[in-house]
Amino acid sequence: MTNVPYNLLRENINSYLSLSKKDLDTIGNYFTFKEVKKKAFLLRGGKTCRFEGFVVEGCFRVFTLDQKGNEINLYFAVGGWWLMDIDSFMNQTPSDLYIQALEDSRVLLISKDNKSKLYHSLPIVEKLFRIIFQKALVSWQRRLIRNHCLTAKERYFHFIEAYPNISTKLSNKHLASYLGISHEFLSKIKNADKVK
Repeated sequence: MTNVPYNLLRENINSYLSLSKKDLDTIGNYFTFKEVKKKAFLLRGGKTCRFEGFVVEGCFRVFTLDQKGNEINLYFAVGGWWLMDIDSFMNQTPSDLYIQALEDSRVLLISKDNKSKLYHSLPIVEKLFRIIFQKALVSWQRRLIRNHCLTAKERYFHFIEAYPNISTKLSNKHLASYLGISHEFLSKIKNADKVK
C-alpha cells in the first residue's frame, strides 16, 4: 500500500486503530482502485451492492427515489469517507439506493468476499470495521435528531458549518433534497443570510 490512493486509506485506518505497516499493506491488498467520472454511478437501485467503498478523492451522493420518482439525497461522501448500501451489501439483496459521483472521483473498493478473507487473514480488521460502523451509526442518529428538532434554517447552517468541504460541491437542488426542503425555500434561506 505504497502509492498515493492508499495513503488516505492508511491515515483513515490509523485514526481508528494503530496498525503496523505490514498490516496496513495487507489491508490495502484486498481493495481495488477505481476512477469514476462525474455523473457516473457506482450503484443503481435494483442492483446488489457488492462493495464497501472508501473515497480517495472527489464527491459522491447516496440517494433514493420516492414513490413519485423524486430523488432524496441521504448523504454525501468526500475524500476520507466511506460509502455503501449496508443493507444490500450485508444481505446481498437488491438496493433501494443509488451512488453517483458529483465530480470526477477516485475510490477504493472491497468486495464482500475479500472482506471475509481479510477478516480471516487479519482478525483485528473486524474490530476496525466495527468501530467504523459504530461511528456511522452515531452520525445517522445525530442527523435523525437534528431533522426532528431543528428548523430547516438551523439544519442548513449546521450543514455548511459542519461540512464546508462538502457544501461547496453541491448544487442547491442536491442540498435542498438532503435537508428535506424545497429548492425555493433553500434559496430564501441563502438570500436572507446574504442580506445580514
